[in-house]
Amino acid sequence: MKKITSIIAICFALNAIGQTAKDSITLDPQKQLNSAQRILSGNYGSAVTVGAYGEILYNQEEGNNGEIDIQRLVLLLGYRFNDKAQFFTEIEFEHVEEVFVEQAFVNYSVANNTNVRGGLMLIPMGIVNEYHEPTTFNGVERPAMDAAIVPTTWREIGVGVSGKINSASLGYQVYVFNGFKSTSSDGSGGLTGVLRGKDGLRKGRQKGIKSTVDSPTFSTKLEYYGLPGLRLGLSGYFGKTQAEDDIEHLDGANIGISMVGLDARYAYQRFTARGQFIHASLSDTEKYNTATAKDLGSAMQGFYVEGAYNLLPIANEQKLFVFTRYEQYDTHNKTAGTLVRNDAYNRTDITSGLSYHIAPGVVLKADYQFRDDARRGDSVDNRLNFGIGVWF
Repeated sequence: MKKITSIIAICFALNAIGQTAKDSITLDPQKQLNSAQRILSGNYGSAVTVGAYGEILYNQEEGNNGEIDIQRLVLLLGYRFNDKAQFFTEIEFEHVEEVFVEQAFVNYSVANNTNVRGGLMLIPMGIVNEYHEPTTFNGVERPAMDAAIVPTTWREIGVGVSGKINSASLGYQVYVFNGFKSTSSDGSGGLTGVLRGKDGLRKGRQKGIKSTVDSPTFSTKLEYYGLPGLRLGLSGYFGKTQAEDDIEHLDGANIGISMVGLDARYAYQRFTARGQFIHASLSDTEKYNTATAKDLGSAMQGFYVEGAYNLLPIANEQKLFVFTRYEQYDTHNKTAGTLVRNDAYNRTDITSGLSYHIAPGVVLKADYQFRDDARRGDSVDNRLNFGIGVWF
């Protein structure tokens, strides 16, 4: 912790520090940037660029005490070595007690609109995994299906190419990454499972922490921006999970993953909308569940649709969006062998609320979530949420 604090202090003391411009925060999906894009494009003549985003949240399930939390505070740092080579990193503090490196990669511009990247990067799947800064989405919490299926924030170490073909209004990303970790040794020649039905692939994220590499995985995304106010995305992720040398030969040590995502964002005057669909097919889950006594499904699937309307005049700097999001997601969309589908994993959330952008880069949020699953009866508590988000 002392080392991280010292690094931050040194960065702020540098004379060559630059800061990302506040006016780059926009809700137009064709102009919207995430943290990495803002830092890499916002040096403004300075070698070092600094930014940050953070969230303070209040959650209260029906009938229970509320919980208030500094959910995350993320420091953004960029360095421009020359006109072609840049470095970007996110250092994240979660719940005031955990520290993670969320991104750390080198970006090299080989030509106009063509970049080679290598390091710890976000997997380009869906919307929120890449655009997860609090001012870029409605709702106090990120969509639940992104946490359960994608899973946000999903990052691994890899290398690849990104860029744009402006003549075709097409953006592209193509990467090779290390993959999820599905098992570890139980110390007696057997397997301990990491993945489970409740939260799918989430616990398998290696996050660049002494990551096991067995076989590469392939990730790609295409985005079309040829129509005013509209951005369409098609994502794919294909490969196998990773297992360490002493267990990779055991039945059930690895599973195969094929994930496909479709997403859309639209903005017109005071109206915005977005939607997302994700399907993940998992192979060899029967062997995995037998070896680990877990309940991982053989397919996961989910979608959401959302509409929002700004109640304030377009000319105002402030914006007040009222929104509703409907999402349905199932981490037991299919099961293999004798595993019975668990209706508790087939969930539906309806979230309605307000996003009040009091200044560019500052948002106040409030919403109420009607939550349910496929079991009979009222089995999931509804939830009230409030939040403060900043990004600069």
